[in-house]
Amino acid sequence: MANVTVIGAQWGDEGKGKIVDWLASRADAVVRFQGGHNAGHTLVVGDKVYKLSLLPSGIVTGTLSIIGNGVVLDPWALKAEIEKLEGQGVTITPENFAIADNCPLILPLHRDLDGLRETAAGAGKIGTTGRGIGPAYEDKVGRRAIRVCDLAHLDHLEPQLDRLCAHHDALRAGFDQPPVDREELLADLREIAPFVLQFAQPVWKRLKKVRKAGAKILFEGAQGVLLDVDHGTYPFVTSSNTVSGTAAAGSGLGPGSTGFVLGIVKAYTTRVGSGPFPTELSDDVGQRLGERGHEFGTVTGRQRRCGWFDAVLVRQSCAISGVTGIALTKLDVLDGFDTVRICTGYRLHGKILDYFPSHAADQAAVEPIYEEMEGWRETTAGARSWADLPAQAIKYIQRVQELIETPVALVSTSPEREDTILVRDPFVDRG
Repeated sequence: MANVTVIGAQWGDEGKGKIVDWLASRADAVVRFQGGHNAGHTLVVGDKVYKLSLLPSGIVTGTLSIIGNGVVLDPWALKAEIEKLEGQGVTITPENFAIADNCPLILPLHRDLDGLRETAAGAGKIGTTGRGIGPAYEDKVGRRAIRVCDLAHLDHLEPQLDRLCAHHDALRAGFDQPPVDREELLADLREIAPFVLQFAQPVWKRLKKVRKAGAKILFEGAQGVLLDVDHGTYPFVTSSNTVSGTAAAGSGLGPGSTGFVLGIVKAYTTRVGSGPFPTELSDDVGQRLGERGHEFGTVTGRQRRCGWFDAVLVRQSCAISGVTGIALTKLDVLDGFDTVRICTGYRLHGKILDYFPSHAADQAAVEPIYEEMEGWRETTAGARSWADLPAQAIKYIQRVQELIETPVALVSTSPEREDTILVRDPFVDRG
């Protein structure tokens, strides 16, 4: 049986929560390998709705859920999320949940810095969630992070605090802010430490044992490839690598463990926050897509920008991440359109491009080249087989997979777990 790595192949918000939940019910372990609590998943199971930001989606089904070392962890956000889920009847114990002990922490000073920078940036805002993700990753690579394992050794934290505060106090002074209150920070860490440490362990060992036993592992990515710090629309990106290759480094398992790479792709395109968006629609069609798709961010509540499907961007994402097959979501949002459009290329200063350029000025200047297709009046909502889909909807799906040069593995037709058309089973199909 193959393991499965799930990534978003657009700018995030592709409907990963529903797909990961569907796969998690068939997996033996689910691993988050990058990002933080800036990535929201909404799961609909029966009559219950679960909103997750940090916990792996498998936690709702009782599947072993692991936060890997590639994640940056806000311990207070974790505690609040666990308490909320427990209030909904979800059981979370060290038996079904583990945190990598070498996972870096997001601290209040990171949230402070995130907000101060965005406020001061003016027109140069990146559009972060303000949750301290970027500053926490900066401290990780700057070798001054406080990690989960440090919570068990707070009496010996002074040298690390010296390095951390030397950096942050200088930045805070530039924003006319007082130095970090070290005593308050230590007191906060002492209070939260017992809660976090009950779940802390070298998760690479646990995953090695799980894999050796032949269990199915699901690697759960956050955000999308177009937000990758290297391959995304820089600088309007997140602070981690969101591509499938990160699953190995961010979990402690080797690259041969990641298995079938499933790219989640929305049947149209959305984006939250600032940055280029070639197919964005500021007209009634864009408004209609947003209203029908309920396009508001799970974490921030911000309205998402909407546009037609961009095959150039998705083809690029699939190539960069080695996507084996895609899961096409929210097909039902396109129901009722007389015509639907797909971006098949760009014009840039008179030249035709079949890829998205790297420079921000070029990204902002490209003009989409569209192919028009006849729409469908019938509903696709709730379809569970090809026979349930209108002929034109099937043609649309077939054209999408031709243009992105990647086959469709799943089609999702509603937020409900069972409203899914399975074309290729990621857990048994090795591509």
